[in-house]
Amino acid sequence: MKAVRIILGAVCACSLWSCTAPVQQEAKSADDKNEVIETIMTRRSVRKYKPQPVGRDTMEVILECGINAPNAINKQAWEVRVVDNPEFINGMTEVFKKVNPKMAEDPNFKNMFRNAPTVAFIANDTTFAFSPVDCGLLAENMMLSAWSMGIGSVCLGSSAHFINTTPEAAEYLKQLGFSENYKPLICIGFGYPDEAPAAKPRDKGKVKFVD
Repeated sequence: MKAVRIILGAVCACSLWSCTAPVQQEAKSADDKNEVIETIMTRRSVRKYKPQPVGRDTMEVILECGINAPNAINKQAWEVRVVDNPEFINGMTEVFKKVNPKMAEDPNFKNMFRNAPTVAFIANDTTFAFSPVDCGLLAENMMLSAWSMGIGSVCLGSSAHFINTTPEAAEYLKQLGFSENYKPLICIGFGYPDEAPAAKPRDKGKVKFVD
């Protein structure tokens, strides 16, 4: 009987802890430095990078964070291809320069991915209506996790549009090897920042509470 009372007491104690723990955690988050919020608030789009690509072990962590993003009915309607091969990046950039020669006149221009040495191509399942949202969530997870490790990023819709619509870029699209019905939606450039951009203003007036 004594043993039963001990077991019941332990169960009650665990139940009480499980109910109060979230409240205690919330209070702690409010008082202490929150690294997640700091990462979100300090992340910037980087357009100048040091030449070395991001190590593949580090990119594996970034990708793991990406695919753990929320997504509709867990369909995971995305595919990701990571390129750190200068031959691919420079070759596609040469195609880009022929179509957009004025861009190459910029003395800081190195490649069409805002000079990033590592590029992630994110494709969505075009047969699934919510896949663009899911890809956006995946991309944000990747960029935030990268920033938390000192790696800059820049999200590029125009580069994805270019590879989708430019006949001369078709060979590069083929090399990425996306599955049928998948189409590049976003490109993200990754690298070690060579600049520290200031924050741009945000319009808080677009956000309202509804009573």
